[in-house]
Amino acid sequence: MNKSYYSLGLMSGTSADGVDASVIQSDGDTQYKVIFDRYFEYNKDIYKNIHTLKEEINDSKDLKNLSKKIQPLEKKITLFHANAVKEIIKETNKNIDLIGFHGQTIFHNEKEKISKQIGDGKLLNSLTNKVVVYNFRKNDLNNGGNGAPLTPIFHKLLKKNFKINNVTFVNIGGISNITSLWDDNNMSGTDIGPGMCLIDYWLRKKSKKNYDKNGSVAKSGKINKLVLETLLDNFYRKQKTLGVGPIKSFDTKYFDITPLKKLSLEDGAATLTEFTSQTIITALDINKHKEKIILCGGGRKNNFLITKLKEKINNIKLIDEYGVNGDFVESQAFAYLAIRSFLKLPISFPETTGVKKPCSGGEIISN
Repeated sequence: MNKSYYSLGLMSGTSADGVDASVIQSDGDTQYKVIFDRYFEYNKDIYKNIHTLKEEINDSKDLKNLSKKIQPLEKKITLFHANAVKEIIKETNKNIDLIGFHGQTIFHNEKEKISKQIGDGKLLNSLTNKVVVYNFRKNDLNNGGNGAPLTPIFHKLLKKNFKINNVTFVNIGGISNITSLWDDNNMSGTDIGPGMCLIDYWLRKKSKKNYDKNGSVAKSGKINKLVLETLLDNFYRKQKTLGVGPIKSFDTKYFDITPLKKLSLEDGAATLTEFTSQTIITALDINKHKEKIILCGGGRKNNFLITKLKEKINNIKLIDEYGVNGDFVESQAFAYLAIRSFLKLPISFPETTGVKKPCSGGEIISN
């Protein structure tokens, strides 16, 4: 039997509202057991600063020009993670071997081989006295990959545990991505378009809300068909113009929602929800032969969106129905990826990120 590790995964997604934390016990291969899951909400200051900064960053030059803003925020975020780690260790009473530290993404451009997740791995290591694995995308980007998605190898482990033959995992986070798995050896993964990022952005700009709980705002609005067609046309034309293949990673700045500027809060939310659902449905059309479709990510809680998906797609289930808390799939995944990185096992593959060959990733900081 392979050696087993206690690994703590720390994940903060596009919503940037807090940190999902999970402790798992795994050998980095076929064994996996959830020990602990908990959410740590950012304070209002960190939340506001992250979103303000993200809006100011449009290209890689901005990363350099805004370095004086980035550095103090990075320290605050790292300290926040360190405090969370200390609480988790006290609560679980486990000897944590590794920390998988995703950090907070503020910019991603695979063409420039840049993916910036703010979070100081060295500082977290010194504050927690634990081995920290971070900067997971760097090695993939340097080897010709898109840097995302990295979760497919974890989805493969879940598929084995669920004892399912053919399955597509749909992660509706800030960005939506899918992992398709069939038999024991074939796997593909790709970002497919917006998840909750556009809806969340619209709610923040047009109201005092940070997101559309249960899709209630969208449900009360009307879809503007002309604006919807413009959004869809722009989205697919842009990909065609860029010559994008089946593998692609998106940054939130990829999407242009200026056509919505004259819409009300409710109609804009309804139109963006329909736009999001149609991009997911279109991506899943190529996977009709799959037996199961499993939804995970924060977007699965948007009842209005999920109802729209279920109207068009058969065999959809929430991952929670398989006994896994869908709020913590990615934090569990990065705990798993930390172990694989530590063991020099691959975390990205040609069929998932477009990397030239399977490669490991994650910078390892130890004492």
